[in-house]
Amino acid sequence: MESDKDQKVGAYADDRSPSWAAVGGLRTTLFSWSLTLVMAAVFLFSWLAQSIAGRVAFNETRLGRLQDPLTWTQYVTSADFWSRSLQNWQSEFLAVGSMAVLAIYLRQRGSPESKPVGEANDATGIEG
Repeated sequence: MESDKDQKVGAYADDRSPSWAAVGGLRTTLFSWSLTLVMAAVFLFSWLAQSIAGRVAFNETRLGRLQDPLTWTQYVTSADFWSRSLQNWQSEFLAVGSMAVLAIYLRQRGSPESKPVGEANDATGIEG
């Protein structure tokens, strides 16, 4: 991880730095890891939504065959769920696109894909 000076946080923040980079404490820590936190939440939410929608579709097919429906837990541990998940993960356009857009406003301390935590939002081409 780079130093606070390299990341322009806390006492090293300048006038153009986002306010959360300058205040220090928990808010700066959250802002420093905001890209990871948001991307993890997006991933978990999309996986949850996929499991719910997949279970509904899977159970509709099972009911059409006069088979008992599966609970959510049973579906999440089934081969059908994992097969669908792995097929979706092959398509990374959403992940790459959202990473590019979110990296403009969110920061990841020490990441070469992110600008320094205290750098202004409109700064481009600056590596952290």
